[in-house]
Amino acid sequence: MGERSVLVVTHTGRREAVRSAQLVIERLSAAGISVRVLEGEAEAIGCSGVDVRPGTAAAAEDAEVVMVLGGDGTLLRAADLVRPAGTPLLGVNLGHVGFLAEAEREDLTATVERVAARRYDVEERMTIDVVVRMNGGIAGTTWALNEATVEKAERERMLEVVAEIDGRPLSNWGCDGVVCATPTGSTAYAFSAGGPVVWPEVEAMLVVPISAHALFARPLVVSPRSAVAMEVLPGTPRAVLWCDGRRTLDLPPGARVEVRRGAHPVRLARLHLTPFTDRLVTKFGLPVTGWRGRARKPAPPPEGPEAGGDGSVP
Repeated sequence: MGERSVLVVTHTGRREAVRSAQLVIERLSAAGISVRVLEGEAEAIGCSGVDVRPGTAAAAEDAEVVMVLGGDGTLLRAADLVRPAGTPLLGVNLGHVGFLAEAEREDLTATVERVAARRYDVEERMTIDVVVRMNGGIAGTTWALNEATVEKAERERMLEVVAEIDGRPLSNWGCDGVVCATPTGSTAYAFSAGGPVVWPEVEAMLVVPISAHALFARPLVVSPRSAVAMEVLPGTPRAVLWCDGRRTLDLPPGARVEVRRGAHPVRLARLHLTPFTDRLVTKFGLPVTGWRGRARKPAPPPEGPEAGGDGSVP
């Protein structure tokens, strides 16, 4: 068996993340596991004996797992980096909600131990592939784990778009934008725009208009096999495409954004098989006081001598 290796990706703008990275590197190295860090983060972390790699997809090739220390933004950055390699991501939340993260800061030592012992599962999350067309040609291609959003670029003017599902026009919307999200992204921007929460194992795409002035402007849940398109109508202000809040492309009037299920999923390492319902309750602090669960049948009374001399319960 070859040398074991783990890539550590860190939000170096946070002191706590840097200290956590140093602890992770120390513990993994003590367990005989080689640690890689990205070239742009190595100086801030300041650890010796690590394998410094350029910030490309090659950094994660042949690594067992990528430990991500930060918030969801850091994990999305790591996903963008390592998706071609297919290496699973394990997020340790050092931010706020941290919906994509698997562990919290207080669980850091136990998390490292689980990684060293290979005691984790891996699940795949659906992604979306995005193609932008202008003037009959392809102007750009990208992808998203959470969402692709067509938004107005001018605050004072409304965006005019027409939505298309499976090659058929659905509706025109005068709006602030339209979110096309995965189930993973249903708790991100789509959630803020009023979309439904979708359990991660459900395969679907969400289409959520943002502040639309239209009678029919409800969030839509469509098949993962569907093709969704949004066209910026001529005469409307220019728009902008955002993918996961990271990758952006300007959209002039007449631009067309096409969204389909992604060819390559993102793999997430899981330490706990916690029901998604529990994750929602924890992350959003939902009130569950008074819940008793399904009523259980009372245990039958004991029988025989142990119940008492006459067979009765004492």
